[in-house]
Amino acid sequence: MRRQRHKRKNSHVVIVTSDAPDAGIRQFRIRKWAAEILMLLLSAAAGTLIGLIIFVGDIREEGSFLRQEQLEEFQALEAEKEALQSQVQELNATVQILSDTVAQKTESENSLSEQVASQYTPTEFPLTGSATWEEVTEGDPMCIFTSSEGAMVVATASGTVTAVNDDGEYGHNVWIDHGNGYVTIYRNSGEVKVRQGESVKQGTTLFLINDGNSKLGYQMMKDGAYIAPMDVLVISG
Repeated sequence: MRRQRHKRKNSHVVIVTSDAPDAGIRQFRIRKWAAEILMLLLSAAAGTLIGLIIFVGDIREEGSFLRQEQLEEFQALEAEKEALQSQVQELNATVQILSDTVAQKTESENSLSEQVASQYTPTEFPLTGSATWEEVTEGDPMCIFTSSEGAMVVATASGTVTAVNDDGEYGHNVWIDHGNGYVTIYRNSGEVKVRQGESVKQGTTLFLINDGNSKLGYQMMKDGAYIAPMDVLVISG
């Protein structure tokens, strides 16, 4: 008669102890398949935890890389901003220099224009040296100057000689158009030193004064009408 064989069942015993003096020992019997499942679960949990740690580390590293990249981009933008501000300051300085230059040039041109305009305005005395004068108010205004020998009759402003005529009372007359509405007339019996059509400067000699022609009849017109010469002349001394 054969003995009946019994299938051997394997199991694992888990012993739990405590450091307490009065603590007992506890035993837990776990089947092999349950232990294997538990180990698989623990391994899976450990793998998941390790993977999570690695993933978090990668995320942190990537975040750190992105922050560093953003920081570098920000620093590059700041540097570009400073460079642009520097360029703007340089451009502003250049514009200011150009503006000052234009202002100086405009001022110089205005000053030159004023000087040129003053040269064409008959404000200067029509004789060199000293002289006496009297104003004629009857008829067309005229100023009669009496000067000493050796003086010269001169143009009171720059312009163009438009006429040189014989004068029944004074001998000759010279007309100068100054191109700005002013025309001056010089009447004297001396030798005429200019010709019709000639351009003259302020101070150009028109007649020489000697014993026989000490008187000068001086007249002025503005926009075609006679005006009193003494209203325009600037006499100093």
